[in-house]
Order: sequence, then C-alpha cells, then structure tokens
Amino acid sequence: MLFDIPKNKTSIIKVIGVGGGGGNAVAHMYNQGITGVEFAICNTDNQAIESSPIPTQIQLGPHLTEGMGAGSKPEIGKQACIESIDEVRNFLSDGTKMLFITAGMGGGTGTGAAPIIAKAAKEMGVLTVGIVTIPFKFEGMRRHRHAIEGLEQLKKNVDSILVISNDKVKEIYGNLTLKEAFAEADNILTTAAKGIAEIITIPGYVNVDFEDVNTVMKESGVSIMGNATADGDDRARKAIHGALNSPLLEDNDIRGAQHILLNITSGTKEVTMDEISEITDYVQEEAGYGTDLIWGNCTDPDLGDKISITLIATGFEQGKAIIEERKPEIKKVIVPLDDIFINEQNESIVESFDLTETNSEYTFDFDTPAVPTSSNSQREYKARETSIEEKVIDERRKVEVSKEEEMDRARREYQRKSTSKPLDNANIISDMEKVPAYLRRSIELDEVKQSNAKGNLSEYTIGVEDELGHLRTSNSFLHNNAD
Repeated sequence: MLFDIPKNKTSIIKVIGVGGGGGNAVAHMYNQGITGVEFAICNTDNQAIESSPIPTQIQLGPHLTEGMGAGSKPEIGKQACIESIDEVRNFLSDGTKMLFITAGMGGGTGTGAAPIIAKAAKEMGVLTVGIVTIPFKFEGMRRHRHAIEGLEQLKKNVDSILVISNDKVKEIYGNLTLKEAFAEADNILTTAAKGIAEIITIPGYVNVDFEDVNTVMKESGVSIMGNATADGDDRARKAIHGALNSPLLEDNDIRGAQHILLNITSGTKEVTMDEISEITDYVQEEAGYGTDLIWGNCTDPDLGDKISITLIATGFEQGKAIIEERKPEIKKVIVPLDDIFINEQNESIVESFDLTETNSEYTFDFDTPAVPTSSNSQREYKARETSIEEKVIDERRKVEVSKEEEMDRARREYQRKSTSKPLDNANIISDMEKVPAYLRRSIELDEVKQSNAKGNLSEYTIGVEDELGHLRTSNSFLHNNAD
C-alpha cells in the first residue's frame, strides 16, 4: 500500500527579518541553521533584498518608496508596511503558530514596520515574539530616540519581547571592529531565536511542546533569555551559571519572574538525574519558589560530551504591578491635640483637619493611617477623651476643689505650656508682658490679706551697745531716714 506523504509541509514557526538589521540577522540564522523554522525578509530597500540568501522576500511599499528605502524615517517604514501588509498575511496564513520578528531598532524600516507586522500576526492568533536590538551610543541620539519610540510601539503589539543592547555587546566583547561588533549582535539574535524554536522542534524524553512555550510567553511582556554550553565534571553548574549570566539581554536577573521555561540538551553523554536536580534547584532558588518552572530534556548528538541549557523567564511586568498595588498610601494629617474628632459613619474620608482653638496655640504633628471613605456625605462628630490631664467638669455636678489643689494644677499647667513651646515669637513675648504673671499662671489673689495696715508694723528694733543687746522702742526705718 502506498501513502501520499506531503513533501513540503510548512513549519508552524516562522522568522521574519524586518529592515536592514533584521535582514542581516535572519541571513545569519539561515546560514547557521535552525531546525524546523521558515525564514522571510521584509525591506523597503530593493538592493538589500536582492543580495539576501533568504528565499522568501517581501518588498514593502513598492509604490511609496520605489525600492529605495525609508531614509531612516520610521513613518515612511510604517506606511510602506501598511501598503504591503497583505503579502505578510499570506506568508503567515499556512498554519503558522509562532512568529519571531527580528529588527534593528532606530532605522526607518525596522522601527516603523515591525510593530505593523506584529499587530497583523496577533490579529491572526499567532504567538508573536519580538527579538530586537538597541543601537550603539555612537550611532547618534536621533537614532537612539527613534529606537526607544519604536520599541514602545512594538511592545504594544507582541506577546513577548527580548531586547538586546548593542552597547552590552561592546561591554562584554571589548573594542571590536565595526563588522565584528555587528556580527556578534547577529549571533546573539540567532542564539535567542534558535534557543526558543528548538525547544519546540527537537523532541526529548521530557518534551516541551508548543503549548508549554505558549503558556510561558503569551502576553508576557519583556522576557529574559539565557543560553550556555559546558562540559567537564561540573558541566551542569557551569552551564546554568553561564545561562543566568548570558549577554542576551540588558537585564539578566530572573528574580521576580512569573514563569520560567527551561530546556536541557545533552549529546552523546546523557544528562544524569543529579545534574538535572542541580540545575532545576539552582534556577528555582535564584527565581524564587513562587515561580512556575516548566522544564524539558532533549538530545543533540553534535554536542558530544557537552550539555546545553536554554532558559526563558517571563512575567516580570505582571509581578511588578502586583507589588505596586499592595503599597499602602499614607497621608499626613495635622490635627490639634485637644480636639480629635471621630467619624461615626461606617465610611469616612481622609482629610487634613486644621482645627483652631481660641485659647490654645499649640498643635502637634501626627502621621495617621489612611481610612477609606466616600465623599459628599454629612458627618457627625463627637469628642474623644485624650491623654491630657485636664478634666471635663459638668456644670450640673460641680466638684468642690480646694484652693491649694487649684493653684497646684495651675502651676503644673503653666510648666507644661512653658516647656512645650519656646518664646521665639516677638508678638507672644509682648502679649505676655502685658499680663501679670499671677494671671498668666491662673493664680487667684482674692483671699490674700493686705499688708499695708500700720497696726501690723513693729515699733521695736534690736541694737548693740557696749557689746550688749538692747531693745529700742523707736524704729528708725519707720520714723527716720535710714541713710
């Protein structure tokens, strides 16, 4: 019995290089070879298209640009892509499940066209992943500004995005020639796309399929990816350390990720259970035990005795949003100590009360927790007892207090006030000088006996004559001048 086996079955994973930088990266991927992936390039520059080895080529905006490029203007690249978007849709229409969009941000075509292609792919239900580069600083501020603006537009239209900084390539590899620097950037783009794609396309004992990748990368935002290969006795430790310190991204800290996809590939020397435990335990410890870890294993005879690890961490923006929502909002409220009011309703609002009292000039600053409430509601307030020693006396039940207790209480109150506020205000000092001290201290002098009655004065004085004391009947201080 003969079977009709399809010879030209298209891949569910496709890679599109957009613009000059994206086209160069895809050409590098094509030459390196990625299992089970189909490539295409999109460009406004007809000369760049003709020199590319990629068989599927889409010219963007042939009427708008006439094949002469976008002139480093992202808006021209955007309009050119809109003109040719149907050709892009046709390329993705034959069962595509996942699309990688590679571009060098900052130019005209890549910056302007990549977000349009990503939007069209997402509308078709394709898992869309952007792998883009940010230009070197020496390429100019204008190009860098265009790159950041294009990156923000691309983030809105992809499920996940990996951002590679060209300056980090320079930081890691040193002072390379210009050709070598861009070649290293292309190599990093290739490693990223190859690492993700071959997780799906290469089978293993513990297989990671497309749905696993879809779970991790769908609507995940900015992603972190690492890849490393190592051999020797401690190859597992070397490989996972290398993957977590990979130069693929601007930030390679996986702590706080919501999902992690981990693929372990071994060659002729198969990975052991102890090595798998060492790798997964280390990743879980670095990411946090609340992270969802999905791992798989496959083989590649070309590795020989080496082991290769590919790690994808996603969901950082989701975790950040959750943390920010839990931050309490604390408002500063200033209220007088003597009058604190409580809202009796179930709902209240946080307001800044500045309550003044005619007889008190002393206020205290408190930090109070915010209390949620609804606005525009009528409020009723009642006084709350405070820690001040003053007592509220009901006029109907007046308690007899001795004069000594009143004076002692007034003395304590005066001491409290005099120590709680310094006399650093000229107006306060002037006002105090106009009032006698006994009135400021609330001391009543109604019952003090007058001391100016003549009958209370003694007419006797004591003098010394001949070394003996004598009592005189005349007081010179009363009748004569003492001087």
